[in-house]
Amino acid sequence: MKQGSLKNLDWQKGDGLLPAIVQNARDGTVLMLAYMNAEALAATIAGGQVVFYSRSRQRLWLKGETSGNTLELVSIAPDCDGDTLLVRVNPTGPACHLGTRTCFDGDGEAPPQGDFLYRLQELIRQRAQGDPQTSYTAQLLQAGVKRIAQKVGEEGVEVALAGVSGEESDLLSESADLLYHLLVLLVSRGLSMSQVVEELESRRTGGS
Repeated sequence: MKQGSLKNLDWQKGDGLLPAIVQNARDGTVLMLAYMNAEALAATIAGGQVVFYSRSRQRLWLKGETSGNTLELVSIAPDCDGDTLLVRVNPTGPACHLGTRTCFDGDGEAPPQGDFLYRLQELIRQRAQGDPQTSYTAQLLQAGVKRIAQKVGEEGVEVALAGVSGEESDLLSESADLLYHLLVLLVSRGLSMSQVVEELESRRTGGS
């Protein structure tokens, strides 16, 4: 978890509370606005799951404590005045209590296409408990990492061949197959697409 300088926060301006703008670390979507006091901030950093202060209930509130839709902490940074927090997260489900992806999703707008990969990853995790006789994903996961890695290699070759001599439709189809099998491989190793994105981000900031 990354955090900006949280040493000089202005708790007095909001009577001990700071607005916390929650952003999806995967695609930048603003998910919700809530509040933190110093105790909620400390609990969030210590536990890795976002904790707010509920003004109506006058107590700490672990996001998702009843719904299961928790927010996995990625980073926290204050604004330039130290009186607002930007909390970047990986959500495990809808952020809004109404069941929408964000609290600002009232227009029904479809989520960004990039988010589909993360939703597919969650579906793959769920299929791990499925019947291998009826689910190809469950069959692959049951076969083990070596078989999955072999499929990733095969699909990689197919993508290369389609890129050199195939039609555009072939390249798109093979690329989709490769991404799917890569996600299965990541899930089988207990890894996630978020970690891949973080690795790419670290290369960008490192000048790669």
